[in-house]
Amino acid sequence: MPLRYLVTHSGGFHADEVLASVILTRLHPDAEIVRSRERAWITPGPDRIVYDVGGAFDPEAGIFDHHQRGAPQREDGQPFSAFGLVWRQFGRDYLRALDVPETDLDAIHASFDAAFVVPVDMVDTGTLSSGAAGPLAAMTLPGLIETLKPVFDETGLEAETRAFHDALGIARSFVEARVARSAAKLRAEAIVMATIERTGDGRVLELPTGMPFRPAVVKAQADHLLFVVTPRGEEWSLGGIRLADDGFAQRADLPEAWAGLTGAELEQASGVDGALFCHTGRFIATARTRDAILAMADKAVDEALGNN
Repeated sequence: MPLRYLVTHSGGFHADEVLASVILTRLHPDAEIVRSRERAWITPGPDRIVYDVGGAFDPEAGIFDHHQRGAPQREDGQPFSAFGLVWRQFGRDYLRALDVPETDLDAIHASFDAAFVVPVDMVDTGTLSSGAAGPLAAMTLPGLIETLKPVFDETGLEAETRAFHDALGIARSFVEARVARSAAKLRAEAIVMATIERTGDGRVLELPTGMPFRPAVVKAQADHLLFVVTPRGEEWSLGGIRLADDGFAQRADLPEAWAGLTGAELEQASGVDGALFCHTGRFIATARTRDAILAMADKAVDEALGNN
């Protein structure tokens, strides 16, 4: 029997069943979402998947609740929300539906679970207070989804249904964008790793376009690299490599004499015709041509290594 219904609870909604709905509606686009607590609906059947309601967890029967005693937990003892249970069961099929390459499936499944699913599970099950985000608590995805509920005097099933589907559309955008970025990072990693190999002992990594590069540089243990060159529209850019994901500290800064200069002043300070701009923070500079930016890169390397 074809799957006809995706059944979750009625009333106020939360991030976990909204995000679970993102996964399930991608896999079953023709199925109808039914929001109900009536026993006839939340009882498993061959024509439905029931989630975040029903008081049982039985993947073979198609029911994924987490509110009952003995609900499943992760290996570390962290309880699942409905989102986590649905992701564990259907996440890889969802990624395939988004055309994620089979070779990247496990890596993206694991990274999305750790960075996206687990925090939602923790907030929903109370093992992490949303207040842990401090003044940004209301700006977390669970917090933003909560704001989409109908207000107190907007009553009736129609208001609940409209709000739920509005939230579903917004949540879908975030999930799909996050998956797309994860897939893009893996594509970038392959390009950067190959470029590092071609660069050899050189201090400047020249990439064909702007892309995430630091994870691959760290993974390759390419500690000798100091700067990265990329095309930037009609211009070219020269940037540093940060020491950590957070903060602006770099392996090497651009020359202090360039900081905050543009045009003719930067050309004079750098000795490079075509130099255009250097940020006051000394983490990026631009030039008109590839030859000009490579000349700036050579000078930046020489100063960083004390060769002047």
